[in-house]
Amino acid sequence: MNSLALARPTAAQLAWHQMEIEMFVHFGPATWQEQDNDDLSLPPAKFNPTKLDTEQWCDVAESFGARQIILVAKHVGGFCLWQTDSSTYGLKQAAWRNGKGDIAADLAASCQKRGLRLGMYLSPADKFLDAGIGGRCATPEAQDRYTATYRQQLTELLTRYGPISEIWFDGSLVFEVSDIVTRYAPDAIQFQGPQASIRWAGNEEGILPYPAWNTLSTRDARSGIATVAHSNPDGDAWLPLEVDTTLRGLHWGDKKDPQSICWFWKTYNKSGLKSLDRLIETYYRSVGHGAVLLLNSNPDTTGRIPREDVRRVAEFGNVIRERFSTPLAETSGRGKTIELAFPKPRRVDHVTTTEDITFGHRVRRYVIEGLISRKWKRLASGTAIGYKKIDFFPAQKVAAIRFRAVESVAPPLINRLAAFHVGEIPTFDPNPPYIANPMELGTYGNKVTEEGTTITFDVSSPCGAARQYDLELIPAPGSATVTVDSVQFIHDGADAPQFVTGTSNPLLWSITVTGVGGTKSLSLRLRRTGQGEPKGTIVLRGR
Repeated sequence: MNSLALARPTAAQLAWHQMEIEMFVHFGPATWQEQDNDDLSLPPAKFNPTKLDTEQWCDVAESFGARQIILVAKHVGGFCLWQTDSSTYGLKQAAWRNGKGDIAADLAASCQKRGLRLGMYLSPADKFLDAGIGGRCATPEAQDRYTATYRQQLTELLTRYGPISEIWFDGSLVFEVSDIVTRYAPDAIQFQGPQASIRWAGNEEGILPYPAWNTLSTRDARSGIATVAHSNPDGDAWLPLEVDTTLRGLHWGDKKDPQSICWFWKTYNKSGLKSLDRLIETYYRSVGHGAVLLLNSNPDTTGRIPREDVRRVAEFGNVIRERFSTPLAETSGRGKTIELAFPKPRRVDHVTTTEDITFGHRVRRYVIEGLISRKWKRLASGTAIGYKKIDFFPAQKVAAIRFRAVESVAPPLINRLAAFHVGEIPTFDPNPPYIANPMELGTYGNKVTEEGTTITFDVSSPCGAARQYDLELIPAPGSATVTVDSVQFIHDGADAPQFVTGTSNPLLWSITVTGVGGTKSLSLRLRRTGQGEPKGTIVLRGR
């Protein structure tokens, strides 16, 4: 590929990359309900976080190195954490501060004082106003009303609270808002939606698969729901990856499961606080793979983040600073080989490499080598570098470190090659228990006719977590050929065609689930297209 044709980040995307770590804040009626989706059972008059303190939230963010806080200003229930004129479900109806409180305003003031960036999550889905995934409504009349309401809400958030640097349109949008963003927040990073400028890791476990290229095709970028699965080193669009994950809980579950996913605070999840090792693994598999980490904090019903959470993220921040704030040595350079020499041999167990991504992904494969007894020894290797790649290996005493590009599409531009001696290296389970195992949904047989047969599965439980799934038909040996005419995904009674994507394999489909919980079903329209009896298995697996 001609290097001049490489996709490159915008100035806003580059600034976003440089943050490396952000903090998410989920807070609302679901906090009192102890679940992750507001079921509208809490009367607004009982919403009363008497000790709410956005200064404390900023203290927590700074403790683990977050440079931006994203407030969930409205989650799927529809409760608005600002003084909105668009809905009767929000702080104006709350007991807190006699209906005069404004959490968005408090947080905006605290962030401005600290020099932290501020982002807003404005759910397109709104249970109170009967809007489903993407803001889809049941009738054209209802759609027009909700579209106008949502546009008003977005305008309020983008005009009342100072610069907004990131906007979350979780689940994408079925209507247009780009004119509002362009007018009031032209440099804001957008998560999902047709104008998305970043994309999702495809799961909420805090793991970004490697290699994680920042590039993909423009067609996939404009889908509004692209994930890491759409990565392509030769893609013509730059759409970097954000890894959002919780501080508590490892996977989807119910109230009896202490490891239940925890975007909102829950009393029963006290034992679900992630270990320091688990958070370190998340850092290596997000920031260390070139992404930005978005780590959630969830205030309790007082409005403050619990003490044990505060301690854990502070420990996390301290470890990151201890490991990576002071390198043994560092350098930069241009070309396929860059050397970093030491005045005398040093023990090294980590190397971080940063490409100058203003010129795109140039390196395709590389090795890190150490000079030991005057001979170069391979210490690590990889493919994608992007904004940052962290490599680690058993400690070696070396006289020099060498970066060598094995394959590149233009002269490599390395902003930083840095060596560290941490004293320990992480050990990761290649098949961690919180990654979903393949699940057999069912089988198909001679009921599949030439005219076509529809098979429907309830996938509320297997698709309980927000992540990307593969749906695959596996024919039995010697069975008749089957064609998949269509796959339909229904979430909480609403058709969600935007989350179903075909692949080059006609028997393999990608299903993107952006919301936890709720009812979900998959309907497959199958046709027999060959002689004999159709027979096979339908499998669902999480990526």
